[in-house]
Amino acid sequence: MTQIPPTKSRPGLLALIGPGLLVAATGVGAGDLATASFTGSLLGTSVLWAVVLGGFLKYVLTEGLARWQLATGETLLEGAARHMGPVTGWLFLPYLLLWSFFVGAALMSACGVTLHAIVPVFNDPATGKMVFGMLSSLIGLFLVLAGGFPLFEKVMGLCIGFMFFTVLVTALLLWPGTGAVLKGLLIPSIPDLAGAGITWTAALMGGIGGTVTVLCYGYWIREKARSGPEDLKLCRIDLGIGYLMTILFGLAMVIIGSTVKIEGGGASLLVTLADRLEGPLGPVGRWSFLIGALGAVFSSLLGVWQAVPYLFADAWRLFVRKETPNTRVDFSEIDTRSAPYRGFLWALALVPMLGLLFSFKEVQKLYALIGAAFMPLLALALLILNSRGDRLGRLRNKAPGIAALAATLVFFGGMAWAKWMG
Repeated sequence: MTQIPPTKSRPGLLALIGPGLLVAATGVGAGDLATASFTGSLLGTSVLWAVVLGGFLKYVLTEGLARWQLATGETLLEGAARHMGPVTGWLFLPYLLLWSFFVGAALMSACGVTLHAIVPVFNDPATGKMVFGMLSSLIGLFLVLAGGFPLFEKVMGLCIGFMFFTVLVTALLLWPGTGAVLKGLLIPSIPDLAGAGITWTAALMGGIGGTVTVLCYGYWIREKARSGPEDLKLCRIDLGIGYLMTILFGLAMVIIGSTVKIEGGGASLLVTLADRLEGPLGPVGRWSFLIGALGAVFSSLLGVWQAVPYLFADAWRLFVRKETPNTRVDFSEIDTRSAPYRGFLWALALVPMLGLLFSFKEVQKLYALIGAAFMPLLALALLILNSRGDRLGRLRNKAPGIAALAATLVFFGGMAWAKWMG
């Protein structure tokens, strides 16, 4: 049981903005890095504006989630259970299980591939990926179990520092010119690329800032004892800083990708990109980029391992055990020793290891289809839940917020429709 002090302390800047940085680090996975760099390689700096827009849309969703929780004292899942019924659980639990398996396997694979590139002790790269991937998962499991939230926050801070510094310095060393960057930021355009330009640009926007991990923000602000409307300003500040870092990171990856020709996909693309960077930057540049990439993918793994079990425990209590929101765990106690939390954490760290051994193409296709629907459903839920004055009072959706959420719904809904129809 993690005890939260009854008084709200304000120890320092890093502690204040911590939850926003955790969202930023957890939302930057291997797939997002690969997508940003590959899109930059294909489309150049002309789509930098899409990174900014994608980050803003994710900010809108996470800020709406924070407003709901601070106004009502309920997590978004509790609110959905109370006001939208059991259908929420029928949709969310299967999605969470699929998402957890494939994202867990992808993060292990990314950590394994990157660690093998840094420490090539195995003759067979596939063996290195499996061994290092499993080791990364077990280290993440140990850190979550042994140190709780305080240790988790410290390790995440270290990883964030590594990834942010090395990737931004790499982008500056490969700087394509201020004029080209400003044009890409201020003048929206999408190269045709034989009709594939729109698809890659949409993927770039959708990949910025994660998907289901935005829900984890509610549990991290509980760890920081943020519990009322008076904390909304602080949440907006730390989310602004967190998503600004996410945007800068995405811009850097697009810029890096725009300077080299890369091929391939998945986690191995990061190593391919590092190899290509050795030409213009030398061995030091290659190693620095690999260290930054490792910080990015391991921080994402650690964030998923620590926070996603909260989601499962919440969903299990609400939709399987069918407890009412009125019987939820008291705010002052966040139970990380419960069987649902610990059981899902162990499953998350171990079961996706199977994904390092096998290829599940059809299941992955199903996962992609289900996953595509998550963001528009979240936007729709926030439009419904946050628009009632009797629930949120002065924190309810105002006209600008409604417009932003509607735009988010339209964009991510369009992406989901394209995936389903494709």
